[in-house]
Amino acid sequence: MKWMICCAAAVFLGAWNAHAPGGGPTAAAPGSRTAAPSGPHASGAAASGRAPSGTTAIEGCTPEQKRLLLDPTNPEWRRRAPDVYRARFETTKGVFVVEAVRAYAPIGADRFYNLVRLCYYDDARFHRVSRGYIAQFGLHGDPAVNRAWMHQQIPDDPRHGSNVRGTLAFAMTPEPNTRNTQVYINLGDNTRNDREPFAIFGRVVEGMDVLDRLYAGYGERSGGGLRQGRQGPIIEGGNAYLDREFPLLDRIIRATIVDVPSQ
Repeated sequence: MKWMICCAAAVFLGAWNAHAPGGGPTAAAPGSRTAAPSGPHASGAAASGRAPSGTTAIEGCTPEQKRLLLDPTNPEWRRRAPDVYRARFETTKGVFVVEAVRAYAPIGADRFYNLVRLCYYDDARFHRVSRGYIAQFGLHGDPAVNRAWMHQQIPDDPRHGSNVRGTLAFAMTPEPNTRNTQVYINLGDNTRNDREPFAIFGRVVEGMDVLDRLYAGYGERSGGGLRQGRQGPIIEGGNAYLDREFPLLDRIIRATIVDVPSQ
């Protein structure tokens, strides 16, 4: 039936089971996007937590970025990340900033860096939010982009760090090398998940309260993990499906790489 996905899709973008997720700066490259450092509160549309009426964040991407979204084998997606970098996320609840350290999980940190700088996360919904536990995002709003990325998993990094509040890592399935584009952020101290080989590569440094306010009323029903069999409709229907069936979900308006403040 329409909502079923093939086995190849079963490793797409990582997932969780009921108790574990899974279920100095360089010059900007052509087509990449960076922003100046910013505090947790922005002016204009970002301050209200909403994009301008009639627009979405993906519409702010350059034509080159839009093309690259459909070409995940392009070398632009494999650029090395700075040793330490920050990513700023404007959302419908406000702004949060994460700091990534490449040495913690080089492969994952590189992938996250490129997904942010090349517009991948713009307009993505927080499709799985469990209050006090985790917030997950990374399924794209355009089904064509989801199809393009279906087989773009990255090799595993060694297990690193602990799933304490504010840390983040790529979601994955129990099979090796299944990390792709989905990321989870720990909303609480979830050290019980440390038995899984997650590679923590960063932490939230501003705006944790923003993440705490993300809409969590749908729980696992609005996507969950692939082990629960609920992500097929998102992969196939993108944001149109989510907005129709789960209209209260919060979203990322845009994500940008920002400078790390000097010490």
